[in-house]
Amino acid sequence: MIKNIFSPRGILTSLAIALASTITSFAAATDYEFQLVQSEVAHGPGATVAVRLVDKRTEKPVSDAVIFTTRLDMAPEGMEAMTTSVEPLSSTEPGVYRFKTNLTMEGGWRFKLAAKVQGETDTVQGELVLQATP
Repeated sequence: MIKNIFSPRGILTSLAIALASTITSFAAATDYEFQLVQSEVAHGPGATVAVRLVDKRTEKPVSDAVIFTTRLDMAPEGMEAMTTSVEPLSSTEPGVYRFKTNLTMEGGWRFKLAAKVQGETDTVQGELVLQATP
């Protein structure tokens, strides 16, 4: 006896198999998080700020992201217009991104970042607050 795949049950079974084989799990930009390696950094020229990019689902570091936007300002102190330059540095630690900057004043600094993670269509964004100390 030959089964009729065009019967209502056969069609539903075929459709269920087709859908199950095409469902793919995708990550979202919210599945990633920037974290400060150190929340306090000595103020002055040549200060180094290090951030870690982590996949929150696995808690593993994310290497090879392309960080294309950085902004460091004193918004936490009510001085958002006070900014400073940020220069990328090399890093040997997986998922850690280092930056050279000049923290001209002691106090709170906001570090905003935007990055592309390989295989993700959305931009990963972060906003961190660090303290420049004496």
